[in-house]
Amino acid sequence: MLPVPPIAMHITEGILPAPWAVLWFLVALPPLAWGLRTINRRRAADPAWLPLVALVGSAVFVVSCMPVPLPGIGSCSHPCGTGLGALVIGPGPTVVVASIALVFQALFLAHGGLTTLGANIVSMGVVGAYAAFGTFHLLGKLRVPVFFAAMAAGLISDWATYAMTSFELSSGLSHGGSLGPMFLTILAAFVPTQVPLGIAEGILTGVAYRFMLVRRPELLRLPSYLQPVAGEEL
Repeated sequence: MLPVPPIAMHITEGILPAPWAVLWFLVALPPLAWGLRTINRRRAADPAWLPLVALVGSAVFVVSCMPVPLPGIGSCSHPCGTGLGALVIGPGPTVVVASIALVFQALFLAHGGLTTLGANIVSMGVVGAYAAFGTFHLLGKLRVPVFFAAMAAGLISDWATYAMTSFELSSGLSHGGSLGPMFLTILAAFVPTQVPLGIAEGILTGVAYRFMLVRRPELLRLPSYLQPVAGEEL
């Protein structure tokens, strides 16, 4: 009944100049196409894998709909879920499910927007997924226990997403060589909420991944250097 301040999630509609909005769409297209190709290839090999993709997509949609308002700047922090998605179904398919989640959020929840969809896909889908995947496998090669590798992957995925979002906003809105200061200003605005959210998402990713590894290991593809040799190494 009473007016309230808007809670804006992702990069909102119309905030990016048209050339930058088009640029981020073009950047998002190759990883999105690769993700669709990966899904089609794995579906042909194992049709039973598709329900897992749908489950991950639902989780990404729900997790990334949990806003934490940032006082004074009209935006929000939120967990992403793409880090865990990348570990379970791979980074390519995670880009696809994140894109679907962002479309539904833009159309039905007024989170993000259609003109900024490319930028949001790049930050949350592409950067979030591949940062998690790279972190997880790098730590695996260093023989870090799987739980801690997954936890670090979730944390880095979350923080990388917001670093990329800050870069997208500052590059599109800066004028006269103010990219660096604006990037640091936007990034600093996210720090008070996104640092604890990133840690929480990292812990959630580690717990969820370990649970799947113990209960349903057949759903996961672990390379040899990540294969646990004893239960306590999980």
